Amino acid sequence: MKLTLETQRLTLRPFELSDARDMFEGWAGDSEATRYLTWNTHRDINETKAVLEMWVKEYEKPERLNFAIVLKETGALIGSIDVVGYLDGTPVIGYVLSRRYWGQGIMTEACKGVLSCLFERGFNEVRIDAMPENIGSIRVIEKCGGKYQRTDEEFLPLKNKTVKINRYIVRK
Repeated sequence: MKLTLETQRLTLRPFELSDARDMFEGWAGDSEATRYLTWNTHRDINETKAVLEMWVKEYEKPERLNFAIVLKETGALIGSIDVVGYLDGTPVIGYVLSRRYWGQGIMTEACKGVLSCLFERGFNEVRIDAMPENIGSIRVIEKCGGKYQRTDEEFLPLKNKTVKINRYIVRK
């Protein structure tokens, strides 16, 4: 579903194919920014273009919410936040931000915007996962009201490894 959200500093908008360069240079090609994601760092811009082509097609699905995070002040594309799936009907949020913008409360602001949207759509809870060593993400989750549920082990097929994942729930 194509949807645009506004927060104080951000526009959360649908991705476009023309976002490939900014996405690759901003985070998809950065091994530190993608360190805790379920997918591998992109080796070149062609990988990013292929992902964007898939994402743009997925906007046809009503349950698909995927946002480019744009800084209103400069118009810069600086990250991504989306509903990566649904577990027993509960949306699961994932996100990534260009390192240049870490520590400024931007992801917390984006996450709160998406949470509000999901709650307005009738969901009473949203799940957000983070690896235990991903302290920055855990801080975002806690600032958004996330409560720790448990730690599981999960196999990440794209990374071909098993990792520990902390599960958090944010309730309306």
